Amino acid sequence: QVQLVESGGGLVQAGASLRLSCAASGRTFSNYAMGWFRQAPEKEREFVAAISRAGAITRYADSVKGRFTISRDNAKNAVYLQMSSLKPGDTAVYYCAAGGIFGAQAAPQYDYWGQGTQVTVSS
Repeated sequence: QVQLVESGGGLVQAGASLRLSCAASGRTFSNYAMGWFRQAPEKEREFVAAISRAGAITRYADSVKGRFTISRDNAKNAVYLQMSSLKPGDTAVYYCAAGGIFGAQAAPQYDYWGQGTQVTVSS
């Protein structure tokens, strides 16, 4: 029952920061745990971060801990991913997802997906 649209991607230099947004439509947004995933060319979709329904609890992949921050604003039906100290290895299409299990790291555990936004980090 949720539609998701990502935005904020772009081309940046290594070490730069970028903030991704995910806008949700649907009246049950606050009932879903949210996650961010990414997928590089010819690679599998990879878990990045997750946030609980009220936004009080977060979880991150080891590869982004200390650099990325996930947050949400339920009043605006939005989820964000603040990325800093970006590396070329962060280059991927980034997707937001909604599901019923907080902290789920497997893509099939999420019920709804956005179309993705491209992040490219040059060296």
